[in-house]
Amino acid sequence: MPRATEATAAAAAPRTASPAERVDALRRFAAAVRRGRGLHVASCAVLLAVAMTAGAVAVGGDGQDAARALPGVSRAVNADVLVRGDLGTAIRSLQEHVRRQPRDSGAWATLGLAQVERARTDGDPSRYDQAERALARSLALRPGNDQALAGQAALAAARHHFAAALDHADRALERNPYSERALCSRIDALVELGRYAEAAEAATLADRRRPGVPVFTRYAYVHELRGDVRTARRVLHQAVASAAGPADVAYVATALGNLERGRGRYGTALRHYARALAADDTYLPALEGRARAQAADGDRAGAIVTLEQVVARSPLPGPLVALGELYEDRDAPGDRAKAREQYALVDAWTALARAGGVDVDLDTALAAADHGDTAEALRAARAEWGRRRTVHTADALAWALHRAGRSAEALPYARRATATGYRDATFLYHRGLIEKAAGRDRAARASLTAALQLNPGFSPLGARAARAALKDLEAAR
Repeated sequence: MPRATEATAAAAAPRTASPAERVDALRRFAAAVRRGRGLHVASCAVLLAVAMTAGAVAVGGDGQDAARALPGVSRAVNADVLVRGDLGTAIRSLQEHVRRQPRDSGAWATLGLAQVERARTDGDPSRYDQAERALARSLALRPGNDQALAGQAALAAARHHFAAALDHADRALERNPYSERALCSRIDALVELGRYAEAAEAATLADRRRPGVPVFTRYAYVHELRGDVRTARRVLHQAVASAAGPADVAYVATALGNLERGRGRYGTALRHYARALAADDTYLPALEGRARAQAADGDRAGAIVTLEQVVARSPLPGPLVALGELYEDRDAPGDRAKAREQYALVDAWTALARAGGVDVDLDTALAAADHGDTAEALRAARAEWGRRRTVHTADALAWALHRAGRSAEALPYARRATATGYRDATFLYHRGLIEKAAGRDRAARASLTAALQLNPGFSPLGARAARAALKDLEAAR
């Protein structure tokens, strides 16, 4: 085999299974774990990863169809164009392109970045290894190229390796100070490391250098984290007005929907999700947001139908837990078993993600605290807190400590989670129950009341528990 072809084959990705095949593989794996047939989750994660792929070399097979699907791929190796369009078509076309032109470093970098984006959207962490190989190939061909370094930053962020993401982004920006991808990854990394003041500076710099939808949405989120919802809303409205294509409209309208849903404005949120889905009816974050808004607004049946569609295509922990809790809340015959299946699928997904190099301790802590092993939740939350100190990791550690019966120890973390001005009903609910358990009844009433005033339908089970706790506190006065 010629050396270039050999290198191409080594970096090529196995064909990824369909969404239905991936979910079926997860279900079979989770069922085997529950039956306890001596199966160890971590040691079998690699086997699960094999089950999630179809085993064929993606750049082989019917490459002519891929080339016909996106002709002139050499003109389309700009990452921003590809990741905002049809990722499946783009990936197939790029794979065919690098098979034919294996020394095109730009195409390899774009292929790696497209694989990162695809993994994020379809919930398949096995793609991260494929992305890593493609980016490494790009750097081997052209050492230090900013496109591949920016791709490495995006990959590290997707794997929750935020310190590495920041390092890669800084290196990319040394080469190209105007790299939109690197500027955005730098903001993401600083946010996820809890360095909010620096993230705000990075967002302002990015807005000066590369104003556009990706920067605008991050700029808005940084302001939301600091409690400035008015600015976040204004920037997102400007972003959606300037969106150039359906993918950008779907992305920004979903962000607006999430912002309004978090403020309890469900009708407004549903209109934003409708706009997102009108632009792209396959956009899973919009479907998930719509389901959560439906549930909060009282349409639990519609929410279940929508979330079932989401997890059938992308079995990520967030929608899996949300669907499980909706089953528990409905409590029809068979719903308890359905809920347990969703929580088992979370465990299966985290095993696969860990095998793909993803730090999943935050996902593990949040799911296990309410629906799994509280000792494992506390272990995971402590590990995540050791890596990064954000409002989200503070909340996760506080809640894990509380669920482990250590509410007095949890209280400082619950306070820290709500200290930046960021308003999240789940954080306030957690703080309220922790305060109640710690004997601080007046503070607990204030926190629980604030949670229900901010977002009365924040969680089908959590909102019910918050109302019950408030009733107990009022009765004890």
